[in-house]
Formats: sequence, C-alpha cells, structure tokens
Amino acid sequence: MAKPLFKVSTPQEVIRELKNHLNLKEIIKNNIEIIDIKDSLDRVLAEEIIPPCNLPGFTRSTMDGYALRAEDSFGATESLPSYLRLIGEIKMGKRPELKINRGEAVKISTGGMLPEGANAVIMWEYTSKIDDTTIELRKPVAPGENILREDEDLKAGEVLLKEGHKLRPQDIGVLAGIGKVKVKVFKKPRVAIISTGNEVIPPQDEPQIGEVRDINSYTLGACVKKANGIPIYSGIVKDEANFLEQEIRKSIEKDKVEVVIISGGSSMGTRDITLEVLSKLGKPGVLVHGVSVKPGKPTIVAIVDNKPIFGLPGHPVSAMIIFSLFVQPLISWLQGGDYNDDFHQKIEAELICNVVSDPGREDYIRVVLWKENGKFYAKPILGKSGLISTMVHASGLVKIGLNIEGLKKGNKVMVKLF
Repeated sequence: MAKPLFKVSTPQEVIRELKNHLNLKEIIKNNIEIIDIKDSLDRVLAEEIIPPCNLPGFTRSTMDGYALRAEDSFGATESLPSYLRLIGEIKMGKRPELKINRGEAVKISTGGMLPEGANAVIMWEYTSKIDDTTIELRKPVAPGENILREDEDLKAGEVLLKEGHKLRPQDIGVLAGIGKVKVKVFKKPRVAIISTGNEVIPPQDEPQIGEVRDINSYTLGACVKKANGIPIYSGIVKDEANFLEQEIRKSIEKDKVEVVIISGGSSMGTRDITLEVLSKLGKPGVLVHGVSVKPGKPTIVAIVDNKPIFGLPGHPVSAMIIFSLFVQPLISWLQGGDYNDDFHQKIEAELICNVVSDPGREDYIRVVLWKENGKFYAKPILGKSGLISTMVHASGLVKIGLNIEGLKKGNKVMVKLF
C-alpha cells in the first residue's frame, strides 16, 4: 500500500520496503552470462569457484640455487662448510629424472620442479662451486626452505571464491592459474535515467533565460557506471504526465532495464507529475514519498511489476546522495551481492567548526579534508543542494545521525570519501 504523501520514511525503512517488495531472486535468476576472464574485472561471480587441481601442482623452487636434502646442510658455517656432490641440473618445464641421495645436490632455477629425494633449496649466494662435481655450503637450510609444495597455494576441492564475489586482478590471476578462462557472472543491471523539466536542455545547447543544462543525467550516469551498472540515457522529458509515462514504459518494455531513475518531479510543486504517473503504472506502486534525509527529502520510491523506480530530487547534490543511499545498494543486490557501506573508504578527521542539524533526519554534510602534523581535519562546505560545485570541491561526506543535534568543533567524524 502506498504511503500518504510526504509521510517521511527513515533510510532504514526505505531499504526494508525495497527488500520486502522486490523479488530479487526472480530478477537475477536469468540475469547471468558467461564471459572471458580477460573481461571479468569488477564483475560479480554467479557461481562458486572450486579448484579442480592443486596449485602450483608440483613442488617447486622459489629461489635460484641447489636442491638438496636439508639434513645434509645441518652444521654448515662460513668457517666450517659442508660439501656435496653436484649430480646435474634441473631443466625448466621438465620433470626431473634425477634422484637426490644423501650427500648429493642438483642445480635448480626459480620455478623448477624439485627432484625426488630433495626437501629444500639453498640459495646460490650461500654456496661456492669447487669444481664441476662439488659445491660448498656455508649455511644450513631447514626442511621446506625456499620451496613451494604442490598444494601450498591452492588445494583441489576447497572453495576458492564464493558466488557474489566481485572479481579483483588477483582473483583473475588465480582463475587463470587453475585453467578457468570462462566464468559465470551476473549481468550488469541496466539503469534508465530520465531527466524531467520544461526548463532542462541538453548540455550542448546554449541556455536561454530560465533554462538550465541537464547536469543530472550525466552525473547519475557516471554514478551508475561506478556502481557497476550500465546507464541507459533516456533523455529529457517535459513536465507532462503522458510523456513521462510513455518514457518509463519504453524503458521497461523496450530497453529492458532493471531500474528506472527519474531526476526531478518529486517535490510537492504543482507542476511535478512523477508521483501521479508512478501511482498508476502498476502494483504495488509508490512505496515511499519523502525520506528523512537532508538533502534529499522529496524522494519517491516505487516498484512496478518488480521493477524498482526512483524519483530523485532535481538538485544535483540531493540526487547524488539519494543515489548512494538507495540505488547503489540496489545495483549490488541485483548482481547477487550484499552491499555494505562499511567497505567504502573512510577517514577519521577532526571537525574544525560547529555544524547544526535538526533531530529526526539524517544530515549529509560535504567537507573538505586536509592533513596537518599527521592528523586529518574536516571543514564543512556550506551551500544549497542545487550547487553541484559544493560536491566538486568536497573530499567526502559526513553523516549526522537521525537523533543527533549537530556536531561540535573538535568532534571526531568519519568522512566517506568520494
């Protein structure tokens, strides 16, 4: 059931509404593709990765030196060296045919396969070659020293990467190491971005009196890309209900998007038609109109036939903050992930002045950071939510909780970095 107009919800309530009314399993079950690992950076796994083999797969040397029985080096010193018989050399990429017996050693390079009987490698720096068949050891080595056992890196059959894991460069490397060159990943969610307003024009046009260039489409598009989604730029729609309805239906039915973002048209102004359109598009319809967040209060959240639709405020700062609170987590959920804001980089800083906030809402303060004498300081950037320059100059955001009446000079704050 739709909430009454502007009965504000807390951010936590908005998240609950989304999770309660969205059938995420239905959305993502067919949202899977198989791609080459060369194209898989930052993609989210749709399968569990279990190595079919040990890695490296054979016991190998991690140093250039001599493979030997560690016991034959015990007691060796600079003044009282030990001597071993040199019986050959290990060829790279080949299985050794040699076997190390007591008192014997074999030359080996980094990555070479350890021969039977050897259990350590001594670095060549601690040896001297006396003649073609004799080496001198000036240091003892322990069993297992300077070698990598066949299953020391990865063990066959053990879970390596879980479904929902976002692939990093090192993950792609290990996939190559186990021969996994194709992986199942969740498709990047397609997110339609619709700007509304008779006064909004394309950025390449010259604005006349009363007109403004479309900032939000490009700002939100970049936010979608950064969140691992695919932005679908639907253009600018005039303030007429039938035009907006047509564009939303086109985005859902023709462009096959998973999410729709509407920029502007969410306040209580007489010309704002987003709420009207979303109220009649389908069930369950509008879930939230008004969020206890500053800036960003006049936000609409709706679900239409399992498609989430967001009516974001037209002011650029508000739009970006609301995106980070609700759309960014949603994009993560649609890829099988469990969004956690704690994973974002944050820095503790000292506030250099008082900041006022009304209890009953979350306040997001733009701050600039600098470091002095090994300590970070945060200075609030004051300005209205229509001033995108405040975001450009800011280093990050400081959150003031729902029931906190502002912050005082000298308070320690956590700054969420852009």
